[in-house]
Amino acid sequence: MRHIMVLNPKGGCGKSTLATNLASYYAKQGKKVALADYDPQESSLDWLAQRPAARPQITGLAGHKDGLKHLARDTDVVIIDAPARSHGKELTNLLHHAETILIPVLPSLIDMRAAEKFITELRDTPTVKSRKVKIAVVANRVREGTLIFDELDEFLSAIKVPYIATLREAQNYIRAYTRGLGIHELPDYLSWPDQEEWGPLTDWLNSRAARP
Repeated sequence: MRHIMVLNPKGGCGKSTLATNLASYYAKQGKKVALADYDPQESSLDWLAQRPAARPQITGLAGHKDGLKHLARDTDVVIIDAPARSHGKELTNLLHHAETILIPVLPSLIDMRAAEKFITELRDTPTVKSRKVKIAVVANRVREGTLIFDELDEFLSAIKVPYIATLREAQNYIRAYTRGLGIHELPDYLSWPDQEEWGPLTDWLNSRAARP
C-alpha cells in the first residue's frame, strides 16, 4: 500500500487541489484509491461529494476525526491531504503515515520563506532523518515569464530537496474541482497543457526515487 501526503503548514497553497488531482489520477490508472482528509475544513471530501458515480471510485476518509482507522486493507494508494499549521508533535505523528511527501509552494516571498523554515523543521524530524520518507517540492499556481516565478524557480532549484514539477495557474483546476474531477479526467483538447505539466510529477512518484 502506497501512502502519499500533500503537506505544507501554510494555508492556501493548493494542498487540496494537488491531493484531489493525485487521487483522481491514480483512480484513472485502475488503482484502488483512498483520499484521507486531515483538514477539518474537509475541502477534499467536499470535492469527493461532487464526484460523478460513473467515474472511477475513490474512498473518502475523515482523517481529522478517525485517522486511517477505516482504511480498507486492499487499498493500493492512500492520498493524505494534511492540515495547515502542522508543527511539532502533530507533524511527527503525521509523518508516521507517509512514505512520500509533496510540498506545494506558491510564487510569493511569504510562501518561499515559510517553505524554507518548514523544510528545515521537516529535515530535523526523526522520520526524515532516518530516511523513512521521501520529500519533493512542486511550484504551484505559477505564471511563467513573471519575475516572482523566476524567484520561486531559483529558490526551489537551490534547496536540497527534489524540485519535480511546475504547475501553472489555470481555470481547468477550478473546472475539474467543482465537478469532482481531476485534471486528467477533463477532455484532452481542453487540459493537455496541464496534463503535460503533470508528467514529471507522476513520473517521479512512480519511480524508485520517491520510495524509502
